[in-house]
Amino acid sequence: MPAKKRSTATSSKSQKPSAREQLTEYRKKRDFSVTGEPEGGAEREPASKLQFVIQKHAASHLHFDLRLELDGVMKSWAVPKGPAPDPTIKRLAMQVEDHPMEYNSFEGTIPEGEYGGGTVMLWDVGTYEPEKGGGEDGVREGIKKGDLKVIFHGKRMKGSWVLVRTRGWGSSSASSKPSWLLIKHKDGHAARGDALVETHVTSVVSKRTMDEIGGAQKKKVWHSNRASRGRGSWSNAGRDDAPAFRKKTISVAEARARRKAAAKSDEE
Repeated sequence: MPAKKRSTATSSKSQKPSAREQLTEYRKKRDFSVTGEPEGGAEREPASKLQFVIQKHAASHLHFDLRLELDGVMKSWAVPKGPAPDPTIKRLAMQVEDHPMEYNSFEGTIPEGEYGGGTVMLWDVGTYEPEKGGGEDGVREGIKKGDLKVIFHGKRMKGSWVLVRTRGWGSSSASSKPSWLLIKHKDGHAARGDALVETHVTSVVSKRTMDEIGGAQKKKVWHSNRASRGRGSWSNAGRDDAPAFRKKTISVAEARARRKAAAKSDEE
């Protein structure tokens, strides 16, 4: 009898899909000779603490990608409006293809024309655990039931949250993945409104904005700031709590043209 139990356990383990197998869809959608995204697929030892990452992604539409470590890959959901710390707000979270563990450190620009082309920011990183414990088994059970309660230990995402699968299970396409709702539970980290996405507009790793990561901002830019009598201000540069508001900027050429026009006006 004991020998039979060992055989069943071994068989069950062998049937578990490898990280490479789980990333088949991810790989099919990308040309790694063009994009800088990681191929992934390397087998890993089970982690003592499960990782999570949220990436702000300016693709065809701006959204946030929530990724949870499970079975050597990152289970992923696209959250169009980002996470809300308000328990009364239910955010749509569309499940997408699994991503490799190496994606946890990816920040940069995916080339235009490639799948998901656009700027990617590391918006939050940390660890997570199922609310009732159990490690990966607890996470698997929650996903299977469509009711995944987790506790985030991130720099921005903190406390208890839940992912609830909707009845619609995504679109009618047979190949589509289910839709979920991401909801904050009432605890000491809950807050009204969209405080998280409105307050935190820089990368938790590089402290850069989306424009800076994408290379849209030029190094030589004149900042208009009347309150400081025309002197540029970089007091918010790199701050994690920098507000979404940005001072108006003009190019160096425009600044020179304005000075020239002003000097001509004074001569007249």
